[in-house]
Amino acid sequence: MKRPTSARTKLASKDLGEYISSWRKLRGLTMQQLAEKANTTRVTISKLEHGDSKVSLETFLNVCGSLGVLDRVKEAIDPYETDFGRIRADQELPQRVRSRS
Repeated sequence: MKRPTSARTKLASKDLGEYISSWRKLRGLTMQQLAEKANTTRVTISKLEHGDSKVSLETFLNVCGSLGVLDRVKEAIDPYETDFGRIRADQELPQRVRSRS
């Protein structure tokens, strides 16, 4: 059984959608133009901009690439771009992480 989407995830999706919409407008693109550049549909762009978290990661990344912000998105989740990640950088990462029982 699938768990319901958390409020935090819904809020993040909404924020990301607003950012995508702002970038699109700053670039002077219509939804249709962005859809064509990102190899998707105008309806999917609309869903993404309205915070639909079910839009695929591939589509999200294609849209970010089409808007010229893909490298910034990747950098935002790079653990070695954080203080914590830099502190742990000299430690070997485990191949797997098992849950603690």
